Amino acid sequence: MRAESALRTSADTLDHHAGAADVLAMPAAVRPLRICLLGYRSHPYGGGQGIYLHYLSKALVDLGHKVDVISGEPYPQLDPRVRLIPMPGMNLYEKGLASLRPHHLRSWANVAEWLGKLTGGFSEPYAFGCRVAAYMRTHGHEYDLIHDNQCLAWGMLSLQQRGLPVVTTIHHPITRDLEIALKATPGWWMKLLVRRWHSFLGMQKKVARRLQHVITVSECSRRDIAEAFAVPVDRITLVYNGIDTDVFRPMPEIRKVPYRLMATASADQPLKGLRFLLEAFAQLLPRYPQLSLLLVSKPKPGGETEQLINQLGIKDRITFVSGISTEQLVRYYAEAEVAVVPSVYEGFGLPAGEAMSCGVPLVSTNGGALPEVVGDAGIQVPVKDADAMAAAIAQLLDHPAKREQLGKAGRERIVREFNWALAARDMTRYYEKVIADANG
Repeated sequence: MRAESALRTSADTLDHHAGAADVLAMPAAVRPLRICLLGYRSHPYGGGQGIYLHYLSKALVDLGHKVDVISGEPYPQLDPRVRLIPMPGMNLYEKGLASLRPHHLRSWANVAEWLGKLTGGFSEPYAFGCRVAAYMRTHGHEYDLIHDNQCLAWGMLSLQQRGLPVVTTIHHPITRDLEIALKATPGWWMKLLVRRWHSFLGMQKKVARRLQHVITVSECSRRDIAEAFAVPVDRITLVYNGIDTDVFRPMPEIRKVPYRLMATASADQPLKGLRFLLEAFAQLLPRYPQLSLLLVSKPKPGGETEQLINQLGIKDRITFVSGISTEQLVRYYAEAEVAVVPSVYEGFGLPAGEAMSCGVPLVSTNGGALPEVVGDAGIQVPVKDADAMAAAIAQLLDHPAKREQLGKAGRERIVREFNWALAARDMTRYYEKVIADANG
């Protein structure tokens, strides 16, 4: 039932006993809402937050709502019915510190963002919050509800204090990223730099505790947010992400590339566990000389991923692709014999859901929320265990019938349990309660 597996919300917000049939039978909306979604950076391909904004906004529009998205650079790719309101910042990770000009100094948000980058910090969420707060002083009355996508800046509290209904999605606490990054970073000086970059967490923890309406995307994230940010569990509502099962679909007309593995994992980010997949791949090559690996990723030149590939001597067996269209991504999945998600931690696990929706047999770790998404429709291995990952991949390479069975089971599970139409209906019910509470 949807209520057991995908609508585990706090008892005082959504009905625990509503099943999938009940949700699907709901009217499109009690009334069309004017919704503003916020994203401080929303890369359309290389980050889960941009994907979340794209699909949630589209699903809400499908229900009849009017949706605007305010985003900093890089901007998301949106449905034509969704209005993008650009909220450009300094974009210093592309333009560099030397891009500062005298006119930038007229904005405190610009100064804060520049100083943060100068001193090794990450000030984009703070600066974006300042810009949104200023914008909403003029335009806040245009919306029934504002939905923040993990900015967690002081500016979000100012919106709440002005009486605007504000909902915030926390995909997972970035404290987990910090813990994993520190464990993977050698030397006290490098660890100090890692801590400095994550210093925005101090703001996020304090803001999260004072927010009235928090949503997350998995039961695992719900527990971790409660622990890391000291937010009572009953104040965190769970609405699972969806997968676009019309776009991410099996393509039987496309021929498989024999012994092709595929993974979507950000390079040089310890959280994504790419190191362990590369080590497993190197183990498998002597046994499967035809083996190849397609990585939807963009490693830094001279970075840890590139160094490890050279050290393992596997460079000529790996292909990196990045900045590709969704349609091309689906075609790559169709060509792959096995998909792998090596993450150490996932707040939800979109790459796992997308691979399963494409009917590709999956090997995934049990990191974070991945067991909630994968269930028994894939092979799961312990995190940071290259040997176990290699054994699981070999099992699928050696047994075509097992690959076919898991591919079908994965597709069925995603269609049944993780659908954006269901997620949008769940979200609409939550929005209606937040608005009703705000109106007294």
